[in-house]
Amino acid sequence: MMAHPAFDPDLALSYLEGRRSAVPLLSEAARLRDEGKGRTITYSRKVFIPLTTLCRDSCTYCTFAQPPGGGGMFMPPDQVLAVAQAGEAHHCTEALFTLGDRPEERWPAARAFLDEQGCETTIEYTVRMSEMVNRETALFPHANPGVMTLAQMQDLRPSNPSMGLMLENISPRLTEPGMPHHNCPDKVPSVRVKVIEDAGRLRIPFTTGILVGIGENSQEIVDSLVALASLAEAGGHIQEVIIQNFRAKYNTPMRLNAEPIPSWFMRVVALARWIMGPEMNIQVPPNLTERYEMYLEAGINDWGGVSPLTIDWVNPEAPWPHLEALRRRTESAGFRLLPRLPVYPSFLSDRWIDTTLLPKALDAVDSQGFARSPQDELGARAVGLGVS
Repeated sequence: MMAHPAFDPDLALSYLEGRRSAVPLLSEAARLRDEGKGRTITYSRKVFIPLTTLCRDSCTYCTFAQPPGGGGMFMPPDQVLAVAQAGEAHHCTEALFTLGDRPEERWPAARAFLDEQGCETTIEYTVRMSEMVNRETALFPHANPGVMTLAQMQDLRPSNPSMGLMLENISPRLTEPGMPHHNCPDKVPSVRVKVIEDAGRLRIPFTTGILVGIGENSQEIVDSLVALASLAEAGGHIQEVIIQNFRAKYNTPMRLNAEPIPSWFMRVVALARWIMGPEMNIQVPPNLTERYEMYLEAGINDWGGVSPLTIDWVNPEAPWPHLEALRRRTESAGFRLLPRLPVYPSFLSDRWIDTTLLPKALDAVDSQGFARSPQDELGARAVGLGVS
């Protein structure tokens, strides 16, 4: 999936820099979305499991990563299972495992915890917890553990139908002194690109995306989206591209930085659809903008994971919308809302999912590949509606 044939990089810059009206761009993005996805918007009903908030990196906008004694911790197995079981009781289908990168290389407390668990690395612990959740509950793990080796992804694949890693931005300039990814070895773009490429080699349905508003310029936004389109074309495995807006957090070095204005951020979202074309799943998190339904006008077709139970640990100040409100606001804009698994319907085959996990996945979906949950009012309603 290279950049859409009609994509013009110079025209894209003129839209981002405000030199042209956004109306044609938004119109084309909506048209492409309707062509590829119809009027269906999806979401994944999830629980957020912050497996560890320790990390060896120090991104200047992040509050997820904390030091030992200041909130940094590992979740022990009993707590992981308790959260997953609570999610199962709330008819969730996804267990999102998010964690810091290689904390054992920086924090003795992390090394001590892993030794107690008999694990060499944090990723090994992630594998064990994924296997436990997959074995003990109806949920599907979706590992988002930072930079992984090909072998580590291979170990995660039998218990994770999908995985993820945000590219954030393709520009190495953001790793220079004074920039948000300085001294963050796991945020070097080439390192993250290799992970995404390796996921393609292993045929892992993969979620990635960009983070907008952390100091990048318009050209770097365009370059990042084009890079993701090229990676998607090469591997065929990128199931979803997230366009996420930066939100300033009070206790970070970037607490006074300006956040993207939603009306301008819509242009970035629409540009992503223009570059990616009609078939890609484009997501914007609904909890990071008050009037989130505006992004439906910019060509998205997914709201991502939304939890009825756990907070967004990456953006704890931003509560998830209530699922009924999400349905109402989506339908008021002229769309239908359908639940999905963390892996999208088009990837539900033995080409993409480990054969030991595939039967569980197929048993959890309806005939069109969307999440089947009779107790869930939204799920039952969606099955009755069908899809376009």
